[in-house]
Amino acid sequence: MHLNVLHSLPLITTFLALQIQARDVPANIQTLYNNIKKAGSCSRKLATGFYLKDAPPATYSYCGDHLSEGVVYLQGTGGKLADMDIDCDGIQNGPASDGRCGKSSDTQAHTSFEDTVKGYNKGAQGLDAYIHTYVVFGNVGSNAGFVNYDPRKDGVRELGLIAAVCGNGKMFYGVWGDENGDDGPRAVIGEASISMATLCYGKSAVDGNTGHDEADVLYLAFTGADAVPGANGASWGAKNAVDFENSLGALGDKLVKRLAGGGATPTTTLETSTTSKATTTTASPPGATCQACTWTGHCAGAACASGDDCDGNLVCTGGKCGGCTWEGHCLCAACSTGDDCADDLVCKSGKCSKA
Repeated sequence: MHLNVLHSLPLITTFLALQIQARDVPANIQTLYNNIKKAGSCSRKLATGFYLKDAPPATYSYCGDHLSEGVVYLQGTGGKLADMDIDCDGIQNGPASDGRCGKSSDTQAHTSFEDTVKGYNKGAQGLDAYIHTYVVFGNVGSNAGFVNYDPRKDGVRELGLIAAVCGNGKMFYGVWGDENGDDGPRAVIGEASISMATLCYGKSAVDGNTGHDEADVLYLAFTGADAVPGANGASWGAKNAVDFENSLGALGDKLVKRLAGGGATPTTTLETSTTSKATTTTASPPGATCQACTWTGHCAGAACASGDDCDGNLVCTGGKCGGCTWEGHCLCAACSTGDDCADDLVCKSGKCSKA
């Protein structure tokens, strides 16, 4: 009987550690999360034209609305944030490996900043996706049409702290550990190590081929040298994700306190106004309120500095005419299927229309 009690102690200890590790979202971060979603999309797009999955629409952006507070984040349109696909790159078959990454079809044995981790001389030869809670941030590639973004140009440092607000009342700390490459045809966003996803959603919910598909994850990448834990500010040689994430707690708590929780005021675009008219005039077909654009290069989705850069009654919202970021696929654009239309638009009668 004593043996059974002794054998159960490690399990109890592990359970308690996991319970302690589940961070509640601080009030200021929850307010920030709510306000960012309420705004619909960010107004200061540091880079745009990214995909949530390897399929249209390309309506996701790296956002600088809170850059003055020292943070860069990801957001789409219509209140969508990012998802959490699974990254298994880095050291393979390490001490925490449980086989779930075996289901991944694109695992690589290296991550972007592994030489820096190795240079810390803290018992880690690089990042291990099962141990190090890292986020994949930034896009680098040379394929035709691939959109690049280097977060360093806006102050995010290699291996700097990133907070992941999971969308379920939990938040965990990680580091910027890898970049999105051009191994696929499009520039995608929304990915983190399997250890980060496991903390957020549980071991049974994720594996190398199964992530969190809801676009409700807010990644907050902190800028500046003070956001980098460095060699001595994190347990790089940890043997499990709980210990590594916990080692980032003091720095993470300090950084999140500097965020006020403010949010941009939601804006009403011409597309929203047009939709309202279309839904109240039920006798009209979906494309009845669409007006042909006569000023090539200045239609819905075109880049703009002011309303003077946009055709007809289109307004300039977030640097785009009509607020739509996928030019040629906005409201009233020609389509064959819903995949030809931006945001949450559907294809009706050959025109991109509101559902």
